[in-house]
Amino acid sequence: MLNFLPSSVLFVLSSTLLIFNTILWSSLVCIGGLFKLILPWRPWQVSVTRLMNTFMWGWATWNGGILHLIAKVEWDVKGLEHLRKDGWYLLVSNHLSGFDIAAQTYIFRNHIPMLKFFLKKELLYIPLMGLGCWALDMPFMNRTSPEKLKKNPKLKGKDLATTRRSCEKFKYLPTSIINYVEGSRFTEAKRKRQNSPYQHLLKPKAGGIAFTLSAMGEQFDALLNVTVVYPDAPKDILNAVMHGKVHKIVIRVEALPVPQVDAEQYFNEPEYRVAFQRWLNQIWEAKDTQITELLAQHQATAESYQDKVIS
Repeated sequence: MLNFLPSSVLFVLSSTLLIFNTILWSSLVCIGGLFKLILPWRPWQVSVTRLMNTFMWGWATWNGGILHLIAKVEWDVKGLEHLRKDGWYLLVSNHLSGFDIAAQTYIFRNHIPMLKFFLKKELLYIPLMGLGCWALDMPFMNRTSPEKLKKNPKLKGKDLATTRRSCEKFKYLPTSIINYVEGSRFTEAKRKRQNSPYQHLLKPKAGGIAFTLSAMGEQFDALLNVTVVYPDAPKDILNAVMHGKVHKIVIRVEALPVPQVDAEQYFNEPEYRVAFQRWLNQIWEAKDTQITELLAQHQATAESYQDKVIS
């Protein structure tokens, strides 16, 4: 490991390696995407997607290797024991940093199918990234705002139809879909601005997960409630990681039953939507308590270690 080097040197080294790693694997994925475009035959596309998932596994594995090279990181992970590579999973997670994706793809890469992320439709047109994500069957969404729905009620249900079309591809290969239901990375300023009732979380948004469950809920084996904590990291977590200053990453995974969501009721019955939001809020309340406990445990361990060093 090179964590003895100055943090500025580690930043340059990690940035260079991460960029190279991303360009290498995304280029291979894009080549596969071109083959999928040339021959849009379902069995062929499924085979190419399987290969593209292997490339994503390579990207995730190399990211872990780079992190190991620049920092001495303790991975404290629990809840992976009964997961399967041939299963279908929907994950919900808190969102703290741009590093979350690298951390979670690395941890889950040998336990469940490679993660898929719901992306904004605009990202499809970004060179290299757009084609690569399309080749990996990442679903691109074009959410209709409440304002547009009020002006044009005929658009109601369009987002669900888009979700169903996007999820159609997932029926042919075991798939894991992750949804950051807070809709944005957590900051204290955002928490205060939205008057969040949680100490460590933003308010969860139920719409995206409800759409996914109504489109293919019967296909999922479990809903995985994922909690990520960086107990010794400063506010800018990604920057701290690249400077070799993050020494512990805590991830907890809880498998929950998959709730069934009826699209017609969700769209047309406010009470139904409120009940579903209440269910998600309960998960978030428990997650907030869990994060408080994990941070307290880390603080107690750090203080105990410091007392031993002093004595």
